[in-house]
Amino acid sequence: MAKTKAEKITSIEEEIRQLENRRRQLVQEQKAQERKDRTKRLCRRMGLFESLVPDTIPLTEEQFKTFLEKTVMTDHARRILDELTAQNAPTAPAQGAETAAQ
Repeated sequence: MAKTKAEKITSIEEEIRQLENRRRQLVQEQKAQERKDRTKRLCRRMGLFESLVPDTIPLTEEQFKTFLEKTVMTDHARRILDELTAQNAPTAPAQGAETAAQ
């Protein structure tokens, strides 16, 4: 049975609504995955940090912040970080694509 133009328009509008809802759902799923990845990364890195420097465990948040500021923000630490970042620069887009594929 042939559809009228009004029926075709209504059908297309419904399809657009469905696609928009699907897009919103995918964006929410992507954000949820990014939060999970970040939480996992933070837990792993802090676990590694505490295993290497266990004396920081009893520090208050303010003391820990001061410790990080005074140790990590030195010129020496900055140079090391810059070197490591430069080594990873060519592989960074590939890692981003890998995460997007998952």
